[in-house]
Amino acid sequence: MTGPTPAPSPLRSRSGPSREPMGPDGSMSILEHLDELRSRLLRSVVAFFVAFVACWFASGPLLALILRPIREHLFEGGDIVYINLSEPFMIHMKAAGLAAVFLASPYLLYQLWAFVAPGLYSRERRMVVPFLVLGTAFFLAGGAFGYRVATPVAARWLIEMGRGYTANITLRSAFQFESTIILAMGAVFELPVLVFFLSRLGIVTPGFLMRHLRHAVLVIAILAAVVTPTGDMITMSVFAGPMILLYLLGVLIAWVFGSPRREEREP
Repeated sequence: MTGPTPAPSPLRSRSGPSREPMGPDGSMSILEHLDELRSRLLRSVVAFFVAFVACWFASGPLLALILRPIREHLFEGGDIVYINLSEPFMIHMKAAGLAAVFLASPYLLYQLWAFVAPGLYSRERRMVVPFLVLGTAFFLAGGAFGYRVATPVAARWLIEMGRGYTANITLRSAFQFESTIILAMGAVFELPVLVFFLSRLGIVTPGFLMRHLRHAVLVIAILAAVVTPTGDMITMSVFAGPMILLYLLGVLIAWVFGSPRREEREP
């Protein structure tokens, strides 16, 4: 007489011949999930630290490069200043940390995939290379967009509001303003990648995305208000506009690359 079958773990909730069991019952316990999460986080921290050390030796040129879109729009007589003795050191560290995030992004994305992969079918786990390539490419593209487009547009408009006054912007505020935009844009540009994989897994369809377009625009507006360093409409629009376009790009991606059986799931 056999006892009751243990309930499968959330990451092992699906069954099928292509599954690779993690234990006798093909499931992982909560403690095993937490141990796996701890291991992945530790590896990510180590990778970030290695990238940070490498970037620290170039933190001076990196900081000058990061602040260029703001400095070049300052009026004559304006400058970026600091008021605390430790401020330059802290901002140099943050500049190295910002660069390290982008430098280590392929490995960080791989650790994210490796944590989620045990809950996927074997055919789904074969998408690791597209995930890493597309995820890294879109993250870097988002950072570049934030640096080349979003920051100059927002900084130009905000500084123009102060015309007639001397702009002495603190080093801390200038770096916080730009780093927030760059990191937020990097994260926003991952939206098409997320939609691509959700559509490949059959979780979302083009029809579902279009039916909820109005809700998506509302959520995007809220997110833009949250992640915008300032509360002005111009900077919020710089965030919201690309997010809406990326959402529509995700709809196109879901239509072209989605699951071949998507029509069966459409109501």
